[in-house]
Parts: sequence; C-alpha cells; structure tokens
Amino acid sequence: MEITFELGYALDTFYFLICGALVMWMAAGFTMLEAGLVRAKNTTEILTKNVALYSIACIMYMVCGYSIMYGGDDFTWFLSGITGDGATGEAEPATYAPSADFFFQVVFVATAMSIVSGAVAERMKLWAFLAFTVVLTGFIYPMEGSWTWGGASVFGMYTLGENGFSDFAGSGIVHMAGAAAALAGVILLGARKGKYVDGKANAIPGANLPLATLGTFILWMGWFGFNGGSVLATATVESANSVAVVFMNTNAAAAGGLVAALLLARILFKKADLTMALNGALAGLVAITAEPSTPTPLQATLFGAMGGILVVFSILALDKLKIDDPVGAISVHGVVGLLGLLLVPVTNSDAATFSGQLLGAVTIFVWVFVTSLITWAIIKAVIGIRVSEEEEFEGVDISECGLEAYPDFTSGR
Repeated sequence: MEITFELGYALDTFYFLICGALVMWMAAGFTMLEAGLVRAKNTTEILTKNVALYSIACIMYMVCGYSIMYGGDDFTWFLSGITGDGATGEAEPATYAPSADFFFQVVFVATAMSIVSGAVAERMKLWAFLAFTVVLTGFIYPMEGSWTWGGASVFGMYTLGENGFSDFAGSGIVHMAGAAAALAGVILLGARKGKYVDGKANAIPGANLPLATLGTFILWMGWFGFNGGSVLATATVESANSVAVVFMNTNAAAAGGLVAALLLARILFKKADLTMALNGALAGLVAITAEPSTPTPLQATLFGAMGGILVVFSILALDKLKIDDPVGAISVHGVVGLLGLLLVPVTNSDAATFSGQLLGAVTIFVWVFVTSLITWAIIKAVIGIRVSEEEEFEGVDISECGLEAYPDFTSGR
C-alpha cells in the first residue's frame, strides 16, 4: 500500500509539473502571436512586455498572490517553503507535491496577464504596463481566484460554488478575467492613431504572420497542459481516462473553431482571412476550457465552432464601437470566455446551472473590470499610460526599449 501511494504521488506530481511546463510554454505562444500581429516598429517592446510580465507574475504570486487565493495564514510562507497542503500549512496528505500545485497555479496567473499585453499593444508605456502587472498578478486575480477555485465567499455575501458555478480550467477565471482587465485599459488608453478614419475601421496589418501562426500552434499545444493539468491527477485508471478525454476534446474544439472562423470569414470577406482563422482556433480553445471533460468529441467540436463564429462577429462589433484591440484578445478571451461558462450546464448540469454561471461571470467581470479601471486610472494620473504621438509614429521600440527588432527593415536611416 505504501509503495502504491508513493508511486501514485510521484506520477501525479510529475504529470502536474509537465502540464505546468506546457502552460508556461504558452507564454512563448502569446509572445509570438502578439509579435506577429503588431507592426515591426513595435516588436521589441511587445517581446519585453511578455518576458517581463511572466517574471513579475511569478514573483508577485509567490509573495502574496498564492496566499490570498488559497487562504494562507500570512504572506511569508515562501520564506520557509510550502508544507502540508499548500500555503495553508494543513497536514492532510495530498496526491501530489504542494509545490507542484504552486507552480501550476502561477503559470495560470501569467496567462491571464498575457491576455492584457496584446490588447494594449503599440501605444502603451512599458513601465505603466508593468506597474499594472504587479497589481493584477499580486491582488486582483488572486482575490477573484479565492472566490472561485479558492472556495471563499464573495465579501461574505455569497459563495459561487454553492450557487451552481463551475469553471474546470478557467474560461472565466483566467480568460474572461484577463479580457476584463484588458478592456479597462483599452478604454482609458484609446485607439491607435490611424485605426479609425472617417468613422470607419482601418486595417493595420501585423508584421509577421508566420510568427503569429507559430504562436497559435504553440498556444494550441500548451492548452493540453492548461486543460489536461486541471484534472489534477493521472495515476489512476479513472483520472487517466479523464485526461485522455480532456486532451481529445481540447484538440477537437480548436479544430472546430478554426474551420468555423475560416468559413465565416470566406462568407463575409470573400477571402480566407488567416488572422480570423488563428483567432478562431484560440476561441475554440477558450470555449472548451470551462468544461472539457464531459462533452462528446462532436459536442466539443461544435462548441469550438460556436466560439470561432462568435469571435469573428465580436471582433467586427468592437471595431464598430471603436475599441481598438490589435490582436483580438478581448473577443477571444472575454466574449468567448463567457460563452464557455454558459456551455458548461449543457453537458454537466450536475456541477453547474445557467444562473450560477451567470452569477460567476458577473462577479468575475465586475471585480476585475472595476479594480483594473481604478488601477489604470491611478497609473495614468501618476506616470501616464500612453506614449506621445511622435513616439507612437516612430514606434515604441525606439522610445521604450532603445532598439529595433528588425533594424534592416524598419530604420529610416
């Protein structure tokens, strides 16, 4: 019995760590996707933002985020290491190493912040963005996470889990939260110069579509860790079968989302729009993330297709509203994140209700949006959040980072 427990513990811990590493690799996917969809003169800054936000997220979640989210006794557990069941110091045995749980959770925090990066690209000050990163990863996200995955009541008023809310891997908790923070920033930031001319949206093509496509494939691969790791185990027959189903459905949803978005783009624009196809795949992944373990493969494909169709219409709608999102992050992660939450009761009515999912979605969005708007407003008042018109025209690579990603192609000298 002792050997069996130790073997299961080792296998589950190893699986957890590998899935965490896959989710960490999603940071590379976001980086490549965003670097491909911005103009060449803004590439270095977007790269700097992504490597910096990941590092800041790791530090802030260690210092205070993990304790806030899971109810630690204080904010200094990291000085002596995690014991027992995570930061709470409980003595109950876990099926995996608690430090593996911390690693898996911290890469989710970084994912939420990565969503913000692309939406505010090409016109935001680097240090304003990094200041916001500190607040989101150290406080805003952990508070919201404590009400959802942490099981705490929302300011003592109600408990989401007891009211029929379920989010398997984070369609709302991670993706919609990141999009809410991004939306608040975009509203205060304003659109890029030249994006809206005479009341019409002007397309601003990205500099490197091969890079954007590679980023999408990296995210697609990393999502297997994102959703698969959320099973939290793999050492038993039941958990192993569940992992296999989650992997299968995650892949099916992404495929459904891409094909649906590509077909819709062909109908609407008479062209096979690659950027819509890429966002369609990501939308399919977001849509299935709230519950990838209970749908059939056909249902997962259809759910993904719904996400792919919705994201195309959402991107067009936001342009009508003059909400400038260079990579479509608010649509992919926010609008489709809500769809993902609402689809959970379709295949898992035992865990979730439509009213419970709506309550959870409203709670997450209102908290993250309002606190983010306040944070962005404070940063704007103190140091400003937008670069000057001259710096934006020249490209933020020069003004913010002092070097260009493609000097042979972008330099005017």
